Amino acid sequence: DMQAVVYDRQGSSFCVRLWWMLKWMGHEAVAVLDGGLSAWQAIQGPVASGPAAAPTSAGQAPFQPGKLLVRLVTVDEVRANLNQSSLQTLIDARAPARFRGEVEPLDPVAGHIPGALNRPFSDNFGPDGRFKSPAQLRSEFDALLGGRHPASVVHHCGSGVTATPNLLAMELAGLGRAALYAGSWSEWCSDPARPVAKG
Repeated sequence: DMQAVVYDRQGSSFCVRLWWMLKWMGHEAVAVLDGGLSAWQAIQGPVASGPAAAPTSAGQAPFQPGKLLVRLVTVDEVRANLNQSSLQTLIDARAPARFRGEVEPLDPVAGHIPGALNRPFSDNFGPDGRFKSPAQLRSEFDALLGGRHPASVVHHCGSGVTATPNLLAMELAGLGRAALYAGSWSEWCSDPARPVAKG
C-alpha cells in the first residue's frame, strides 16, 4: 500500500475529511500530519511550490473498493435510531451557538438533531493546532459519553467535514472508529418532517 499523508493549513481541522474519504474508498495507509503545514515548517521540513511532476505511469490503484474501513450512516438510519441511546449516540461537531440554534449562517433551519451531544471539533486541538494527547482526548470523550458505548457513536456536523476530527480524535483516544453521518445537519434540516431540537 502506498502511504498517503494528508495535511492542510488549518492545523489538521479539514484534512481529516480527506483521511476519512480515503479510508472510505478502501485505502488503509493514510495518516494525518498532526499540526498541518505550519507544524511541518516549524521543524524546517522541506516544502515545494509550483506544479508537481506527473507520474510516469498510472500504476496499480492502492484502493480496495468495498473494503469496509469506515462506517457511513444514512439519514434513514439516524432517524430510525433516534432516542435509542444503546444503538446510537449522536455527536454534533458544530460550534455551541449553532448547535443550540441561536445562529445558523449556512442552513435554512437552526437547531440540532434531537438527542445529539455537542462536541465542537475545535475541542480536539491544543493552541498549537495539534491534536491533544490520547489520554486527554480519552478523558474528554469518556466524560461526554457518560457511559455510552463508543461503538454507538455517530459523528455529524453541518455538512460532514468538521465531524471527522471528532472521529479521528476518538480513534487516537483508543475508543475505536465511530461512524459518520456525512449528510449531517444540512441534509437533516432539509426535510421539515424531521424533528429539530434547540437549546
